[in-house]
Amino acid sequence: MRRLAFALLCCLSLAAHATLDSATVKQLAAEESDDKIAAIHKLALTAEPEALALLQQLADGTLKDEKGEDVTINNRVRGELEGALAVLKLIDPDASVRYLAVKEIATNVNPAMAPMLAKARDRESDPKIRALLVEIHALATLKDADPKIRLAAATALAGSADPNTKAVLKAQSEPANETEVEVRRAAFRSYLAVKDRLTLAETIGRIFSGLSLGSILLLAALGLAITYGVMGVINMAHGELLMIGAYATYAVQGLFRSHFPAQLDWYLLAAVPVAFFAAAVVGVLLERTVIRWLYGRALETLLATWGLSLMLIQSARVIFGAQNVEVANPSWMSGGLEILPSIVLPLNRIVIVGFALFVLVLVWVLMNKTRLGMFVRAVTQNRAMAGCVGVPTGRIDAVAFALGAGIAGLGGVALSQIANVGPDMGQGYIVDSFMVVVLGGVGQLAGAVWAALGLGIVTKFIENWAGAVIAKIVVLVFIIMFIQKRPQGLFALKGRFVEN
Repeated sequence: MRRLAFALLCCLSLAAHATLDSATVKQLAAEESDDKIAAIHKLALTAEPEALALLQQLADGTLKDEKGEDVTINNRVRGELEGALAVLKLIDPDASVRYLAVKEIATNVNPAMAPMLAKARDRESDPKIRALLVEIHALATLKDADPKIRLAAATALAGSADPNTKAVLKAQSEPANETEVEVRRAAFRSYLAVKDRLTLAETIGRIFSGLSLGSILLLAALGLAITYGVMGVINMAHGELLMIGAYATYAVQGLFRSHFPAQLDWYLLAAVPVAFFAAAVVGVLLERTVIRWLYGRALETLLATWGLSLMLIQSARVIFGAQNVEVANPSWMSGGLEILPSIVLPLNRIVIVGFALFVLVLVWVLMNKTRLGMFVRAVTQNRAMAGCVGVPTGRIDAVAFALGAGIAGLGGVALSQIANVGPDMGQGYIVDSFMVVVLGGVGQLAGAVWAALGLGIVTKFIENWAGAVIAKIVVLVFIIMFIQKRPQGLFALKGRFVEN
């Protein structure tokens, strides 16, 4: 009885699939790789769930032949097997499984898959998956012996947005690869259509990257625009206020990991007020202890704040270490939004752009709809006159500096989600922040917005053309030339000024 049971168990894998062609099933255990591959292709074309189960056993190494021995495969057979499994998954009732299968097939389209792809395309109900199947089937039949099939395939590929498809169509449009004139013309027309679509996608991607960079520059420059506009202080430690906001985010993340692991995804929201107040407190300390004694002496404030920046950097090294620390994206900021097959917008950068707009709206409301904002604008436009009519300029200086520092801390929160968090992270943004403020116009929020977003987008386009270093140089030269022609920046302050 035991021997009988063992024999039945050994034959189970192959014999259990009686509804499939028995000769094809047995062929999976053939000695020659070509025979195994031929059997794999035949089983894939059946589009039967049993074929999927049988081939999955072969892939897992659990399939046995009639003698009870394991059916082994080499790398060549395994490659064909993976493609066949992906094709068979197109019959899965779950749309997400079918979508992943289509994406997998797209990386290695085989002409042998064409019949199965045609069946899957005709019965597919999901428009997104069906569009991908149309494209993949066209790629599989682009080298067909029938010129009419090749013509239909070349025409169908005009709707693609895949760089690989562009290269295939370019090759198909050359006389050396295609003998039929009509097919070559159709392939070239489709090539131009795909090329235009990819160019549009690249442009959208660069604009979005520019907006993402511009939103970071905006958060870094908003606070600087307030402090520089109100007090005329060249604050070289402003970048370190960004760093403080980023480290505050790291600290809150550690707190959630230790005490609230179930709510870890929400640590970033809790980090926003913490980073704001941490940077604001440091800003007030800097203003009350050092900067307040140097008003009206621009060069001395530059040197003093540069020294303060070095102290803050060293303090971060002592407290957190010299190495970068890890700040992870919450799960709701992971992944991306696929606009086209060739362009995916990262969710973390989308959230940062929205966060920058949210902060901008709050600052605008504060500056234009509150008593504090009115005092800040008054001091910015004419400090002496504001003092004469009862505005407490000294207190406004401290509050404005705290506000500017707090906004920089918010910039650090955003920066922690896309960049390394370390003691030197603020150094790379201080010069760019000053360029935004000077280009936009001192004390002008609208100018800071246009300058930040404009510089971000222009920088990304120049980087694509000439590289990051040349982009920095070109932008700097442009700003110098612009300020020579228009010293007040894009937007000049309104009102009368008294030179001190």
